[in-house]
Amino acid sequence: MFDLYLKNLLDLSDSGTVVLAKLPEAYAIFDPIVDVLPVIPVFFLLLAFVWQASVSFR
Repeated sequence: MFDLYLKNLLDLSDSGTVVLAKLPEAYAIFDPIVDVLPVIPVFFLLLAFVWQASVSFR
């Protein structure tokens, strides 16, 4: 029973990725954007290192 619960909770999509929630059909066109959004904070972290390297880590 627990296995069935996990299978429904971690709904595997056709591409094999784990889908924790699905957007409503009206917003399905934004799926690619929503997939990229969690990566944006990582870009800011990397930007901080690039910025510090450009000013010689003062």
